[in-house]
Amino acid sequence: MANNKSSKKRIEIAERNRLRNRTYKSALRTLMKRCFSACSAYNQEPGDASKATVQSTMSAAFSKIDKAVKVGVLHRNTGANQKSRLSVAVKSVLEPAGTSQNS
Repeated sequence: MANNKSSKKRIEIAERNRLRNRTYKSALRTLMKRCFSACSAYNQEPGDASKATVQSTMSAAFSKIDKAVKVGVLHRNTGANQKSRLSVAVKSVLEPAGTSQNS
């Protein structure tokens, strides 16, 4: 147990930060799973509604990743890596193979 006032305060702050980090990471995992499942659903049955769902889930996940990086829950490179994973998955689903726009 903490013996002085400053160490008690540090324990309280660490607990507050731990709970904040846990909520951000949990929400982030949920949004990423939603995006991946929306991609697989679009792959099964392509349509305008499912395409909009894929894009909205991706933007929600990107927003949460950016906020987690800004607050300090995630490292900058970790956030960039997760956004890259999501965008690769979405791009592979929305753009069929062989139809790149650069050609």
